[in-house]
Amino acid sequence: MKLTSAQVKQTITQLGAQVLPDEHPAMPQLNSMFGDHTFFVDEIGLKVLEPTPSLAADRETGEVVSLADWDDTELTKLTAHEPEPTGIIVVFDHSLH
Repeated sequence: MKLTSAQVKQTITQLGAQVLPDEHPAMPQLNSMFGDHTFFVDEIGLKVLEPTPSLAADRETGEVVSLADWDDTELTKLTAHEPEPTGIIVVFDHSLH
């Protein structure tokens, strides 16, 4: 799921992760491996959001999916794994689009 700048801000606020900018040197490889997403990193690893059904018409939601975990204590090397839904749902406020 590729996010708008408003959705990125809301995700950072709710998730506490950092977004990887589109200019990041790893982006071509990440897009090749995982598709066109907005990527986030936190103390555990690499995450994306996948759209989820929302019950409210004025809200969109996305579930956080883990794609890779840090392989070292310095947080410099990621090891990819099968996508794992985390159960964490980010709620987007439509009025901020």
